[in-house]
Amino acid sequence: MRKYIPNQHGAWAMLILPFLFGIASSAGKAIHIPLFICWLLIYLFSFPLLQGVKTGKLQRYAKPLKLYGLLLVPFVIYLIIAEPALIWFVLPLLPLFAVNLYFAKTKNERALVNDISAIIAFSLIIYPVFYVGQGESWRSATELFLLSALYFTGTALYVKTIIRERNNARYYYISVAYHLLFAAAGLVLFPPLFVPLLILLLRAAILPKTGITAKRTGITEIGFSVMLYAAVLILYF
Repeated sequence: MRKYIPNQHGAWAMLILPFLFGIASSAGKAIHIPLFICWLLIYLFSFPLLQGVKTGKLQRYAKPLKLYGLLLVPFVIYLIIAEPALIWFVLPLLPLFAVNLYFAKTKNERALVNDISAIIAFSLIIYPVFYVGQGESWRSATELFLLSALYFTGTALYVKTIIRERNNARYYYISVAYHLLFAAAGLVLFPPLFVPLLILLLRAAILPKTGITAKRTGITEIGFSVMLYAAVLILYF
């Protein structure tokens, strides 16, 4: 099953939260269901592809690639017929995925640049979701795109201070400084969300000092993602 199910737990929040932000900035429509399934299948397809590129053994991942590819095709065809303009939203994803392929090929997928490229790609789903939901304010969609990208970039820094960079004091201070700037920028960009951003700052400053495990970090991140989504629904709109 390791060939079929991604083991990058944080990616699931990046898959779902920006999609929900897109709905929050527009309105829930029936077409969001096949769009989400398509988005999920693209992620599931990309995982064995990247693993195959990393290991140089694409044949080893042929079965999951064929399975997800076959499942993906009818949804892609349906969405293109239903909303042809969705093709344009795919174009910005291509160079970002090329970056992921490069870092997979060089076996350096833990690089921060690779993380940020994936974060931007995941966050961009807000726009097609907003579009098919017939949203009215592209500014609101863009603000939520920025919120998503900034939040997950901060999360990538924070998680590294607990796992791969847990003994790196410099990395810890970079993470805290980033979250401090994020909270300060939030006063201008997302004033109603200042309190949740302050909580994220406290998370980055305090939790790495507690010896929290990677597993518990993953669990708590689900809670922080839910907190941010609830704050957007309650305070932002």
